[in-house]
Amino acid sequence: MQIIDVTDRTQAVVFELTNLWEQSVRATHDFLSEQEIAEIKKYVPQALRQVPHLTVATDNSGTPVGFIGTSGSRIEMLFVAPEMRSKGIGKALLQYVSASGNITEVTVNEQNPRAVGFYAHMGFKTYKRTPLDEQGHPYPLLYMRLS
Repeated sequence: MQIIDVTDRTQAVVFELTNLWEQSVRATHDFLSEQEIAEIKKYVPQALRQVPHLTVATDNSGTPVGFIGTSGSRIEMLFVAPEMRSKGIGKALLQYVSASGNITEVTVNEQNPRAVGFYAHMGFKTYKRTPLDEQGHPYPLLYMRLS
């Protein structure tokens, strides 16, 4: 595995990471409908282009297997290919960005228990809960901070 900071967010890179996002979401966000996934997917390329710091983990052939996007001290996105889950990709990405910055906060869907468990395992604790997501949908969010 190789971890690289992405500075040139070409159309091909954004397309590849959007596909990885979709695969990951389908494996972990079973509370979302097909229509909701399709609607959210429309905004993923823009988010990938706009997040201030984007880091990708690739396999030995250079294929992306995970990525993390951060802004200041916040994790804005962290997604891992379904077949690579539980293999240390998320942990490696989080440790990489933490080494080069002060990452202390993340917001996660409460209905994604593996993500909640991952962040708790990495030392994050919930300090706030909202019953709705940022778009007003009934998907509770947990705001977590390193303790």
